[in-house]
Amino acid sequence: MPTEAEDFDEDRFIRLSDRILFALEMALVQEDIELATALAKALELAMTRNTGGGEFIERRDYPAAMEAALNKLKEIRKKQESGG
Repeated sequence: MPTEAEDFDEDRFIRLSDRILFALEMALVQEDIELATALAKALELAMTRNTGGGEFIERRDYPAAMEAALNKLKEIRKKQESGG
């Protein structure tokens, strides 16, 4: 019997960052800004870990889905800050 962590569509959730992005997208749909912010930080860590040294500069582009999720988080933050 598969565990919950194994119960993902393996084609879509190959890397840890894929799973974090999925959770981030769910938090955004629910407009849970606190959880979405934590997941965005975790996603950033997952995307950049094991890369270069202290002077490393990220040169690859984030996937479109990740960019969309991070932009949505910015929109929700603005909306909540403006009282909307």
